[in-house]
Amino acid sequence: MAIPMGSTLRSTLRSTSIALFFGSLLASTIALSPASAKDPFGRSTPKAIGDQTEGVFNAIFKEGDYVKARNLLGEAEKAEPNEPLLHALKASLLFAASTKEDDTNKGDSAGFLTAALATQRAATELIKTDPARGNLYLAVGNFLESAHFVATKGIIQGTPDALGKLTNAFKYLGEAEKSDPNDPEMNMIKGTMDLLLAVNINLPLSDANAAIDRITNKSGPKYIADRVLAWGYRDMNQLDKAIAAVDRSIPVTPNNPEVHYLKGQILYKQGKKVESVVLFKKALENPDKLPKSLQGQFCHDLGQADKAVAQTVKVCKG
Repeated sequence: MAIPMGSTLRSTLRSTSIALFFGSLLASTIALSPASAKDPFGRSTPKAIGDQTEGVFNAIFKEGDYVKARNLLGEAEKAEPNEPLLHALKASLLFAASTKEDDTNKGDSAGFLTAALATQRAATELIKTDPARGNLYLAVGNFLESAHFVATKGIIQGTPDALGKLTNAFKYLGEAEKSDPNDPEMNMIKGTMDLLLAVNINLPLSDANAAIDRITNKSGPKYIADRVLAWGYRDMNQLDKAIAAVDRSIPVTPNNPEVHYLKGQILYKQGKKVESVVLFKKALENPDKLPKSLQGQFCHDLGQADKAVAQTVKVCKG
């Protein structure tokens, strides 16, 4: 089947960080009492997540503060070294550090691979006590490793290895679904991947509507589900639905620049350039929170909407 490669795989990975890296919040190796257990997916039986990993998670997905997330990583790795989510979050942060959207050779390739492999090792251990979530993270780790092969070897030389890892990823994802088909975490990740393949890769047997139903009705947390739906509807050119979805997410994460940027993109596609400029500028109010790659992406779209305004934004001038 067709597989996203090169810059397309890069865009896919960046988009799926929404799902893949808030991903499988596994039971912490630190003893937590049931009363202190926290589970943002709303499971009836909560699965605890370590405070340190939760801090990195919230810095990325609620605050959109990549710098803060990187600063928290060191202590989190010391406190919760067996947490697959933490290694996947680290891989996401290293990938986001690349300076250009279309240059897959930027960033810490060795560190990225190390984090991808660490995700898989931790997931392998987790399978012993939680097969559903262990398989889920094996899927994430293999997907990350496939991205590494394309980034370091290029499309032609990297494709054979990448295809093998992607095949593994979908196998493990299937095993996770068999183990717990109603798990909101699994449904978020699988729904997001299915939506990407249906909308951006356009596979013959893909079903965008089924993916949307999975994300809408079976996944969590809701504020991330709404973000995923917003970019899905954006790419399907169902722009009124996209606006409605992102508007549900913004009040929950009002300080996250990526949410305002996403709404700006949708408004721009609607032909509302003046309104989109307001959102693009808002997304750039605290550029130091963002990696250079996202700063450049935000500035590019602001410049497309209004070049003169972009020249007034300090981070966009260079």
